Amino acid sequence: MTSPASPQHRGASLPVIAPQGEFDYGTVPQLQEQIDTAANGHDGLILDAGGITYIDSTVLTLILATHQRTHLRIANLNPRLTQVFGVYGLDRVLNLYPTVDAARTA
Repeated sequence: MTSPASPQHRGASLPVIAPQGEFDYGTVPQLQEQIDTAANGHDGLILDAGGITYIDSTVLTLILATHQRTHLRIANLNPRLTQVFGVYGLDRVLNLYPTVDAARTA
């Protein structure tokens, strides 16, 4: 589910991943693998969250860990995820964008 992208961040292209469905304790290793593969050799990555329908605290932990180790840009949060990020204050910590194009040009 990883697709190449052509955003610029300090002269390097950032890949885009667009996981689909629900992510929780049981599926977080798959998401971790997608993130690690995409981030390998890049300054960061864009997470297109438009297809994510559910996350739990293990995914929030993964997102924060990814944010700490690389330049993570998150795009297309649906209203439910926007609310979750707001409740935990992540909307003030993470790099959130309304679209993938906005994340690419940021």
